[in-house]
Amino acid sequence: MNNTDLRRVLDVDPAIRYAATNRSGRVEMVERQDISSPSDSGSDRYEELFVNPALICLAESRGNLDCGGLSHIIIRYGNFWQAIIPLDEGHISIAIELHADFPRIVASLLETLPSLGFVPRYPLKG
Repeated sequence: MNNTDLRRVLDVDPAIRYAATNRSGRVEMVERQDISSPSDSGSDRYEELFVNPALICLAESRGNLDCGGLSHIIIRYGNFWQAIIPLDEGHISIAIELHADFPRIVASLLETLPSLGFVPRYPLKG
């Protein structure tokens, strides 16, 4: 994967402001140029390296006990929504504008990501 492939995630919906992957410790990030209140790219990198993998580890441990795994994690920050989706070799995180139809965009992402080369660890059932 390269940033060109990751940039295709931004094309899923104009309300997607940022996308990043951490695949086996290799972080790639892309961001729209026209967003308001962008976060710092340095802190974003640490989020992808440390915070999101820890959140996935905790939620996945619970999900694997008796909940059927973990599809995704949703976070509501002050300036945007964030979806974190475990992949076979890491994760993808996507930031979405607050005003957007967040549930619709996440559902669209979960359907579209495999065709873009990002296969969720736990595909949705049913």
